[in-house]
Amino acid sequence: MQNENPLNYVLIDEDKPVNYRELFEKYVYHWKWFLLGILVALVAAYVYLRYTPQQYTVATTILIEDESNGMSSELSSFEDLGLFGSPKKKVETEIGLLKSRSLMERAVRTLGINISYFKKGRVREQEVYENTVRVNIPFVTNDSLFKNVDTLFSIHALSATQFVLKNANGAQVGQHSFEELIPTDFGMISVISTGTEAIKSGDITIVKIQPVKAVAKQLSNAIKVDLKYKNTGLIELSTNTAIKQKGEDLLNELVRQYNEDAVEDKSVIGKNTNTFINERMRVIEEDLFNADKGIQQFKTSNKLTDITSDATIALETNSELEKTILNLNTQIKLANYVMEYVANNTNELIPANLGFNDGAVNANTQRYNELLLERSRILKGSKSEHPLIKNLDDQLSQLRRSISAGLVNLKSSLQISLRDALKEEQKMSSKITSVPRQEREYRDIQRQQQIIETLYLYLLQKREENSIALAITVPNAKVIDRADSSNIPVSPKRSIVYLVALMLGGLLPFMILYIRFLFDNKVHTSKDIEAVVKSPIIGEIPHSRSENKIVVNDNDVDNIAEAFRMLRTNIYFMLSGAKNGSQTLFITSTLGAEGKTFISLNLARVLALSSKKVLLIGADVRKPKFNEYMGIKINKGLTHYLADDTIEINQVITSYPEGNFDVLASGVVPPNPSELLMNGRFDEIMAYGKAHYDFVIVDTAPIKMVTDTLLLSHFADLCLYIIRAEVLDKRLLEIPEKMFSEKRLPHMAVVLNDVNIQKGGYGYGYGYGYGYGKEDLKKPWWKRILKNK
Repeated sequence: MQNENPLNYVLIDEDKPVNYRELFEKYVYHWKWFLLGILVALVAAYVYLRYTPQQYTVATTILIEDESNGMSSELSSFEDLGLFGSPKKKVETEIGLLKSRSLMERAVRTLGINISYFKKGRVREQEVYENTVRVNIPFVTNDSLFKNVDTLFSIHALSATQFVLKNANGAQVGQHSFEELIPTDFGMISVISTGTEAIKSGDITIVKIQPVKAVAKQLSNAIKVDLKYKNTGLIELSTNTAIKQKGEDLLNELVRQYNEDAVEDKSVIGKNTNTFINERMRVIEEDLFNADKGIQQFKTSNKLTDITSDATIALETNSELEKTILNLNTQIKLANYVMEYVANNTNELIPANLGFNDGAVNANTQRYNELLLERSRILKGSKSEHPLIKNLDDQLSQLRRSISAGLVNLKSSLQISLRDALKEEQKMSSKITSVPRQEREYRDIQRQQQIIETLYLYLLQKREENSIALAITVPNAKVIDRADSSNIPVSPKRSIVYLVALMLGGLLPFMILYIRFLFDNKVHTSKDIEAVVKSPIIGEIPHSRSENKIVVNDNDVDNIAEAFRMLRTNIYFMLSGAKNGSQTLFITSTLGAEGKTFISLNLARVLALSSKKVLLIGADVRKPKFNEYMGIKINKGLTHYLADDTIEINQVITSYPEGNFDVLASGVVPPNPSELLMNGRFDEIMAYGKAHYDFVIVDTAPIKMVTDTLLLSHFADLCLYIIRAEVLDKRLLEIPEKMFSEKRLPHMAVVLNDVNIQKGGYGYGYGYGYGYGKEDLKKPWWKRILKNK
């Protein structure tokens, strides 16, 4: 027993079932704290909801056209022109473009929402969108400087025309008029009236200017772009905002900027083709003019008016060869033009659909333009070091080499065909021996004119086709539902906030009480004692609020008087088997201030009420309190008798009329109390008491502090061990258990003192108190607890 950890005594027996009702009552006793916690939490939730801006969901739906499924009916009539060969769009790529930072930055700059306006309220500042005043940034301000500004200032209206400008610290910067140019660190600004409401004197508007990139990043992170339905091109853009109109404007502007980018990308190839055709036509117009002039000069100098009929048959035979030669020369010139353009224009779109007979060159040219457009679009939201950009660059480089090689091969093939045709023409020309030299020269000049004229008409036709394509360019996204906001706020949700507040309001008091109970190590009820000490508990004395130390009177029927009468009855029962005659009661405790003297006085009083002669001896000679408690002055006491052999015992015994018993007070505090108690004189006192009184009550010193009690314990017929509730540590219960198990205190019994009958140990009633009648016991347990409160 001596080597065991005292904490082991306070553990609950695992075999004993848990009394859940007792645990419940333990917390119900503090119902007022739970009610207060719930009320405070609900008030806090109301304040939170009152001053927290409500968030609404704003959403818009767009359709990304899938060009792989064919063109719209409006464009189907132009499909034969071959000018609509853009690649199939990937919805995932378009989602990435919609969330790009550059697109959001343009939307922020267009709407000017990097400037926020707030109205000053009593508790918080509320953002407003359609404000009575706006900050205007004139064109003279450097845009690159302004978009990086991060500042705060306030506008205090003095009248409809005047206002005071203050900085972030509240210091006045100056007094100005509306629409006046105001110099600042980041450029010129002016404050204008929007006209939405009349400006009143005293109106305060707080203006917050943030960098465009920071605002764009914040808004981009807040926007969700998702497929509305799987395997479709429907995309939904949504965001949460406190101001509905601001969110709607942002989403609509974002879609508009996206479509503008798409239209611009689609127009790039047409614009480059148009530039190429215009440049070539200027050169060809000059060549055609020179050819016409040459024919005029040739006919004038040779006086030719008509073609001789001698070569009619030969010329008809040779007509097909001339057509072939004409077509081959045209193809060679086009090939030269394109080769020159490819060599001199790097990373530019290559003119497409110029009519080459080589299908590989046409296909490579179209694929090159598609990849170049895709690279330009992706580069807007990424950097040039991106792996996808590098991959596209490699493909473009390979296609460019393939196109150049294809043009060289095409030109070589055309030249070979041309040489063969010229040979055949020479054969036919030999037959025309009778044709004059002038006629042959004329045919040569006329052939050159026809080549240039055919090329000119061909380019003129392509320019018109390209202009038609540019005029009917459509955007990528079709708006299905314009941006609209919900009427019900998505956050904060009132029901959830109040539910959480209700739960926290009940949980916090519970946790506080749980921690309090967890770390509480004091003795509160008899159950705490029974868990460790096996000695019988013969009484529980309630807490006394009386200033008098003797609380038992003749006609008292209150709780504490009944408790002492119950203790008297239990003492009689404990001593029922003892021999007849005087009985000696020793009263001790573990520590001081546990109520030994209080119990001794009132026990002597309640025994005296039963017509018993009682002697109360104050044997705690180290810290006596008898005189203080009884309010009487005693000159001589126990220590005087023990120290002086000449003093008779009846000289130190005093009658206490208020209690109807006799008292042997402690006397003065001696320097050697233990030796004084062992000198043999105390035996005479006990013999005298047993001879003249029915009960001798000895108030002894605390067990843990000194050994005085153990020196005298053999005189006791019954030892009452006082344990005070909410004072003694449970770990010290090892001491009374040791006294009982080792029988160092004979016939030991425990009395629990200072029990709170209303509280009974943090929440469960102490037997529901003393003095309840039958009607009280019929009441529900919770009404009895509330009555005790």
